[in-house]
Amino acid sequence: MKPTFVPAMRFLLRHEGGWSNHPKDKGGMTNLGVTKRAWEDHIGHAVSETEMRDLTADIVTPFYKKRYWDVVHADELPSGVDYCVFDAAVNSGPSKAVRLLQDALGVRIDGQLGPKTLLAARDSPAHSLVANYTTARLDYLHSLPQWSTFGKGWQRRVEEVEQEAIKFATNAEAMS
Repeated sequence: MKPTFVPAMRFLLRHEGGWSNHPKDKGGMTNLGVTKRAWEDHIGHAVSETEMRDLTADIVTPFYKKRYWDVVHADELPSGVDYCVFDAAVNSGPSKAVRLLQDALGVRIDGQLGPKTLLAARDSPAHSLVANYTTARLDYLHSLPQWSTFGKGWQRRVEEVEQEAIKFATNAEAMS
């Protein structure tokens, strides 16, 4: 696992927040960004509201690693880009996150993170790819009907992800 996973997870949980059950959020009952349905699927049985409220960062970290970080092959992406794609995977689903990456790279968009997409990502300057990814992600989010309700928060989140991703990329370059 790349060293960026730990800080990426910390930043992700800061954005995901705590307990929520917003009537306009299709995810329904959610804690630390984990929906009740996804958590039940992950652990293999139904859970109560109390169990959902009792989730902690330590409990949900393996869930995020398995269902999002690993699925989008974040360990194989350049530092900074890994965090952008991971955050988008959590927010919009892994396939959409990969499609946004492919759009930002200008490669065939199929939602599958295969060798061509990975090679294109590695061959792109991380700072530029982070900026292009941010633009593609905001364009997508702005097109959603929920933008009027959640857009301000989504915009702030994506911009903060971009800022941290640039720091990750800069630190990786400094260590090279």
